[in-house]
Amino acid sequence: MLRLLKQYFPIRNILFFMVEGFVIFGSFLLSTLILKESDFFFLDLFLCLRIFLVVCICQTCLYYNDLYDFKVASTIVEVSIRLVQSLGAASIVLALIYWAFPVVIINQLIFMLSIGFLLIFIIGWRILYIFIIKKGIFNQTIILLGSSPLAFDILTEIENEPDCGYSVCVIIPDSEDELHIKIPEKISIRKEKKDLCELARERGINKVVVALKEQRDSFPTQELIRCRTNGIEVIEGSSFYEMLTGKVLVTQIKPSWLIYSEGFKKSRFQTIVKRFEDILISLIMMVLLSPMLVIVSILIKLESKGHILFFQDRVGQKKKEFRMHKFRSMVDHAEKSSGPVWAQTDDSRITKMGRIIRKFRIDELPQLWDVFIGKMSMVGPRPERKYFTDELEKKIPFYSERFIVKPGITGWAQISYSYGSNIDDAIEKLNYDLFYIKNLSIIMDVVILLRTAKTVLLGKGAR
Repeated sequence: MLRLLKQYFPIRNILFFMVEGFVIFGSFLLSTLILKESDFFFLDLFLCLRIFLVVCICQTCLYYNDLYDFKVASTIVEVSIRLVQSLGAASIVLALIYWAFPVVIINQLIFMLSIGFLLIFIIGWRILYIFIIKKGIFNQTIILLGSSPLAFDILTEIENEPDCGYSVCVIIPDSEDELHIKIPEKISIRKEKKDLCELARERGINKVVVALKEQRDSFPTQELIRCRTNGIEVIEGSSFYEMLTGKVLVTQIKPSWLIYSEGFKKSRFQTIVKRFEDILISLIMMVLLSPMLVIVSILIKLESKGHILFFQDRVGQKKKEFRMHKFRSMVDHAEKSSGPVWAQTDDSRITKMGRIIRKFRIDELPQLWDVFIGKMSMVGPRPERKYFTDELEKKIPFYSERFIVKPGITGWAQISYSYGSNIDDAIEKLNYDLFYIKNLSIIMDVVILLRTAKTVLLGKGAR
């Protein structure tokens, strides 16, 4: 496993991305060799740089079309359709680049032949990779110790995520009567915790995940010490779940885990850089998007009576309330009769224009001003109204921890989970928010902003 941006990714996944890049690069080199544009193309640095540009554009389009999400692109038909769409989008982007910068143009015949090679090579490469995923080849096998709800959550995540890089080989429940769910036949069930180290050696396992219910009398201390001293990694269940999913389970973690686990590190330098990032990005976006902001304002005013902007008090950093700005997407005085309620999918109060600007998150753009003046950040937990936060604090453990940082226009929860409208959704959002707060970094902010662009362009998670 490779640690990147405070998350762990299977090395197999990293290699897959790199190999696919080489496949794209090689397709263009092969086309150049066949058409003999240059006898020394391997030494032609400028040609290599032009091909590298194509690789970057192609892989960006593959990513934005979910071809690196193997939950979506899991069949050959789906891969083929999305691949054609991605190469079409890449061709359009490259055409615009070539129009603006003719010096980077690749010969048209070479480009067309390369596209043909790409369709063959990438589909073939992905058929092989999907086979590897489904067969669990190169997966790291683990022993899952315990039958707590956390243990079952870990098992479910591994079974439902085909490309997580792990396979559960053995489950050892807290007691014989603790298994209440159906376990896949490929997983062995062992009733005793004795000889754990020997079991791991026999099966070639080098990781034990501990997710026991009770950890007093029945905790196998000596067995786990023996595993650890023999080079077998022993990891606590909550930490394993965090690195596996990019979130924490607030309903199952213990206060001691939050106290002793890594993370929650903040420095003055990081705070200054993040504030500079907020000012710079919000200012640039307000200037570049100003024509669209004016057009949207006019359309909102023409469609329905009421103010163009919607003002609402939200709870920010350190539980201080501030006035947040949005484009009005509902009828005027939408909560006059109902009082504060969660916004629902296909909410009847939403106007026709409001539905469009919500789909592409345009209604959030006035918050750039809130970011510029320091009330919000570009990245952080979404701010809620005090009416809801007071209720959620009573019902959800660790909910108040989300007020440690400034609220954001976008965030880890927003790009990882669809729009929520109830308590269960609020809990799931907090799972991601707490992960972000725990692992906050400038690089992670950049990744979130890039993934937000994908979410906005595809109109995902609209309500």
